[in-house]
Amino acid sequence: MNVVNRQKQHNVVIKGTKDGLTLHLDDTCSFQELISELETKLSTNQHGDNQQLVAVQLKIGNRYLTPEQEEQLKAVVNQKNNLAVNMIDSNVVSKEEAVRLKEEEEIVSISKIVRSGQVLQVSGDLLLVGDVNPGGTVIAGGNIFILGALRGIAHAGYSGNIQAVIGASVIENAQLRINDAILNPTENGGHKEASYMQCAYLDEDGEMVMERVQSMPQLRPNLTRLERRN
Repeated sequence: MNVVNRQKQHNVVIKGTKDGLTLHLDDTCSFQELISELETKLSTNQHGDNQQLVAVQLKIGNRYLTPEQEEQLKAVVNQKNNLAVNMIDSNVVSKEEAVRLKEEEEIVSISKIVRSGQVLQVSGDLLLVGDVNPGGTVIAGGNIFILGALRGIAHAGYSGNIQAVIGASVIENAQLRINDAILNPTENGGHKEASYMQCAYLDEDGEMVMERVQSMPQLRPNLTRLERRN
């Protein structure tokens, strides 16, 4: 009679890295089984010393965790004096998160004139067919492209995107903002006089620079999300 030795599957695998510990947590077992094995392994293994805090990353694969389960996982790890969870890495996103990500990836196309006192804001990229008059404001989480005259305020990358750019057919007496950087019309010769087919971007030092639109494919090769086909 053949006897097959089956090794018990580990629901928790602990790996040390230069940045701390990574805990690979099985996504097919029950949550209670996972918690039980995690408590056992953390109690029987000493990681680091009590004088040094060890950062822990939890990789949970395709498991969906409720907010309560996330807190329970963190509590099991954090109860060890020298361990602290700094990240939970999951392949699963909530519906709300998926909608937010989709909005941030969208290119919103709008045809209108943004007049004085009006604010036009989108989560992703903005393609505006029309002018931004003095006193008007356009804001985007991504890039701003204006097929018209920009004479008001344009704020691209408002959520922290330092790779965002601002481009317009005409830029004149406009205030440009990318992330936290601001370029006023009176600075660096400003844009008091009209400049045509220009783009603004942040260089490696975080300074705003103006270039011709034709330079953007070299400066921002990932600017377009359209797939290039030969």
